[in-house]
Formats: sequence, C-alpha cells, structure tokens
Amino acid sequence: MMGPLLIGLYVFVLAVFVGVEIITKIPPTLHTPLMSGANAISGITLVGSLTTATSGDTKISSILGLIAIIFATINVVGGFLVTNRMLGMFGSRSKR
Repeated sequence: MMGPLLIGLYVFVLAVFVGVEIITKIPPTLHTPLMSGANAISGITLVGSLTTATSGDTKISSILGLIAIIFATINVVGGFLVTNRMLGMFGSRSKR
C-alpha cells in the first residue's frame, strides 16, 4: 500500500522542483503567453479532478477532488482574466 503513495509523493516533489526551476528561468515578458498555455493544462486538470471527485471510491478521494476542482477553477479564471487584460493592452483604442 505504501508503494503507490511513495511513488506519487516522489513524482509530486520532482514536479515542484522542475516547476520552480522553469518559472524562475522565464523572462517576465513571456509569462502571459505561457499563462494561456497553462490554462489549457488547468482545464485538463479540472476534468480530471471532476472525475476523481465523482468516482466515490473513498471519502478522501472525493475531498481531494473537490479541493482540486476549487484550485483548478481559480487558476483557469485567474489566467483568463490576466490574459484578457494583457490582450486588451494591445488592442486598438476606441475613438471617444
């Protein structure tokens, strides 16, 4: 039983280290275009968390699925707002 948990924890820790390294190496001018790509990944995360929350295998998987739904939704909405605002800065100005 500890084998899959240990492997999952190992993958999570490695993903955190890789994510921090990637984010710190990217110049600020590329953050918004990359946020658009991250929104697509968060959409996939949202679908996976919905599947996990509704599977009903255990109570803990439902709780973790709900938490994942909340965080993925915040990420998708926030990323959309940032991208929309950034694109608005490059749009043509309306005549008054």
